[in-house]
Amino acid sequence: MALLTLLNTRSPLADAATQRATLAATAVVRTFEEAVESAGQGTLGATSASVLQMNVGKRCNQACRHCHVDAGPDRTEVMKPEVIEACLAFLEQSDIPTVDITGGAPELHPSFRDIVRRARAAGRHVMDRCNLTITRLPNYAWLPEFLAACRVEVVASLPSFAGRQTDAQRGEGVFDDSIAALRRFNELGYGVDGSGLLLNLVTNPVGAFLPAPQQALEADWKRELGRRYGITFNRLYTIANMPISRYLQYLIDSGNLQGYMERLVNAFNPAAVEGLMCRYTISVGWDGRLYDCDFNQMIELGMVTGAPQTIFEARPGAFAGRRIAVGPHCFGCTAGAGSSCGGSVA
Repeated sequence: MALLTLLNTRSPLADAATQRATLAATAVVRTFEEAVESAGQGTLGATSASVLQMNVGKRCNQACRHCHVDAGPDRTEVMKPEVIEACLAFLEQSDIPTVDITGGAPELHPSFRDIVRRARAAGRHVMDRCNLTITRLPNYAWLPEFLAACRVEVVASLPSFAGRQTDAQRGEGVFDDSIAALRRFNELGYGVDGSGLLLNLVTNPVGAFLPAPQQALEADWKRELGRRYGITFNRLYTIANMPISRYLQYLIDSGNLQGYMERLVNAFNPAAVEGLMCRYTISVGWDGRLYDCDFNQMIELGMVTGAPQTIFEARPGAFAGRRIAVGPHCFGCTAGAGSSCGGSVA
């Protein structure tokens, strides 16, 4: 097994305030608020929450070039027991149907199994955002069987069905380990028609451009992964690279920041606004702070004044109708067919 890390140091732009200032300095022709208003949406507001997303930490066995979390093996941020308990207590008091567990590699958290079991015992659908290679580590070989036993939806990230492109973004040997992991999930019934075990893949563009149409890509991926490796899966989600963290650093270093931001702004799609994930998601950071989405979390753009600021203050019903905190990076979620943790939205 060639499990590796591509980067072991944090992005120079890892400081959230620096990222916000850098984005604010780009000469885009209009603000995101102006774009939403021009679409007839007025102020962007939340609907009732249907997803509780828990980012349980930034530690990961990989350190990918595009990572908006700036995760890696050297990160020490981990969700503490009292934050986990507050998240689960809030979940049990609410009627939120879905728990989305993310990281880093969320499975590295020592309480990962306890979180899954308790959420499932509460009757909630659980999603695990898995980088696949974590299941190839000897200490985590139990993961596929555990996830299958708990009927957890696996949302697995894979940049490409081609080995060279995947390894270029994630490090040498990652593709082969990812294929081996997918085969194991298939053996357990994941991605197999009629099993009820959902295996969805997530891909980001390798470069400073927008994703190709999701439906067409999904057909290509199903054909090629099946033909080359005998692998099946349920859905392919295409997610635009957000101009934050390591990807923001890449855009600066490659001289693509201004051009990419202009591409996002010019591709603004009013039809994507209605389905934005921030409208129905409550995102909890490893330290218990609350955000409208995982992307806002990474630049520490918290919920607006008047909304609960930490999971310890959260109460069911306190989030519907709130105004969503936005910034220039939000154009990444409304460009083209739109982008969210569940892929295209328009």
